[in-house]
Amino acid sequence: MTTTKRLLTLASTVILPLLSTQSIAAEITPPKLDNTAYVLMDFNTGEILAEKNADAPLPPASLTKLMTSYLIEDKLTNGELKEEDPVVMSKNAWCGGSGSQSCMYVEVNQSASVLDMLKGIVIQSGNDAAVAMAEHIAGDEASFANMMNEKAKQLGMNNTHFVNSTGMPAKGHEASARDLAILARSIIAKGGKYYDIYSEKEFTFNGIKQGNRNTLLLSDPTVDGLKTGHTNAAGYCLVASSKKGDMRLISVIMGTKSMQQRADQSRSLLKWGFGHFSTVNAAPKGQFVTRAPVWGGKEKDVEVVTADDLNVLTLKSQNDKISTIINLDETVEAPILKGQPVGKMMAVVNGKTVASVDVIANQDVEQANIISRSFQNLWRWIKGLF
Repeated sequence: MTTTKRLLTLASTVILPLLSTQSIAAEITPPKLDNTAYVLMDFNTGEILAEKNADAPLPPASLTKLMTSYLIEDKLTNGELKEEDPVVMSKNAWCGGSGSQSCMYVEVNQSASVLDMLKGIVIQSGNDAAVAMAEHIAGDEASFANMMNEKAKQLGMNNTHFVNSTGMPAKGHEASARDLAILARSIIAKGGKYYDIYSEKEFTFNGIKQGNRNTLLLSDPTVDGLKTGHTNAAGYCLVASSKKGDMRLISVIMGTKSMQQRADQSRSLLKWGFGHFSTVNAAPKGQFVTRAPVWGGKEKDVEVVTADDLNVLTLKSQNDKISTIINLDETVEAPILKGQPVGKMMAVVNGKTVASVDVIANQDVEQANIISRSFQNLWRWIKGLF
């Protein structure tokens, strides 16, 4: 159990910066893996637990399709696309029976629904589906790549540049392991019902059944996504997500020598993360914190609660060392709206702040009349004299 220190300090107090998990875990040796680059990220906090060449721009192969699918899901969610909308397979997008690339195998000039195309991209890694959707959304693949790059910029993917929607080798088409973890985190957070597609083990279209190339889905029930990739330049790559209890980890493996290696290394990295770290909910969303005094209000104080879960990522050996400190604003003045931030709750381990969350008013407080406010201000002035 965590302990709570009800220390109501002033907002002007200097708060210690959040301590990075990497410094918490400085004594833990990260895994040594035979690949080009890797990253292990905690989903809840976005902290990187282990990394190798995390910011090196590398050929991402079909991991590219994570951005393609992300944009499709975003447009489905906001209503710009409908699941049943027909998407025509142009001659440009058509695989033409090619055995040199992964395909969904929609016939040229035939159509499939947006939802089927999305499944074809995520499960079958269909290049034809990716190009067809790019053309459907943006008119041509180059324009869609511009949309991909704009979204990458918004997400903070600073070492990524897309040239196409598929990941086929192209000059200047590259992404870093850290950036792909950032993208995967956003897909999981915002994908809603569409995230379930990443865990589907097979998909049949046009009478052709193809299995998901993410073999971890078959061997590990905690894994529920995300995407594989392979070209000669990129090697064998895998972005995977695994959830155990309140903790979810995202692993990115790039540049291994075989399908088996990318699966084994992903499994090893996830096992290492779950073995050393844990996520502790130090305070659930909506937990009562205190009653904060209100100046100039019809009520003398306001109930304060946590705005969200205060999840703390820490070493398992430090789970019992977490305490919380409440830091209220110096002045909480009416009018106040329910949900208005009035301070912070901080999780502390060994005297260091490791996580924080807003604390908010749990009710509206109207402003008092001018006479009442005048008396309150006079009282505040008198108190300031002593």
